[in-house]
Amino acid sequence: MPDLGLAGKSAVITGATRGVGLAIARKLCAEGCRVLVNYAHSDEAAKAAVEQLAGLPGEAVAHRADVTRPAELAGLLAAAGERFGRLDVFVHNAASWTPAPAVGATAQTVHADIAAALDPLLHGAPALAELMAGGPGRVVAVSSSGARSVIPRYVGAGVAKAALESLVRYLAVELAGRGIAVNAVATAKIDKGPDTPQPEVAATLAARTPAGRLTTPEDVADTVALLCTAEAGWIHGQVVTADGGLALRG
Repeated sequence: MPDLGLAGKSAVITGATRGVGLAIARKLCAEGCRVLVNYAHSDEAAKAAVEQLAGLPGEAVAHRADVTRPAELAGLLAAAGERFGRLDVFVHNAASWTPAPAVGATAQTVHADIAAALDPLLHGAPALAELMAGGPGRVVAVSSSGARSVIPRYVGAGVAKAALESLVRYLAVELAGRGIAVNAVATAKIDKGPDTPQPEVAATLAARTPAGRLTTPEDVADTVALLCTAEAGWIHGQVVTADGGLALRG
């Protein structure tokens, strides 16, 4: 495997105990990063995640915090500063989604999805700027093709991801001068193995994907890691789509 030059870097990953978040934690730990694995609910899941990451070149420590709550987010970032001294990478992966059509969705649930997407970066930006002072720093948000395409019963998450991508652009402009690159990685339906919902839909999407299969959490993690490299330092405010070419089919 090529060396991405991330050994010794410090990282915080929100929503990192399963799925895409855990895959990102695994990738960065494999590259030698020191990772703070954030989670909001299950201590058991956090313990299992850290155990999975044990033995990799980097290190992983779990930290419980609901990043949609400003005080808990501040505590998470303060803990990162105390443990690492500075922060090199912040990956915003945590999200919420209440399935609903656009006609019939409640404002409350849609607003909750938007808050989960935006609040961690809105509230955390000043602290991230301080923790990454002197650069280079990397902020990567995990987005979705639902930000641009209409997915059935996905209105809350879709609107939230669209707003998130807009926020990424605004933050990118304001933080670029501080040596901090802010970008997003978007993907389509994720292959969750035997737990993949709607297997018929998944099979159809896999067949439509030019690369021949659904996107895996590891595909997303690889793309996030690439954006964290020194060579990606001139990429600012972009949404990199990692979906095997599925979006090209419309």
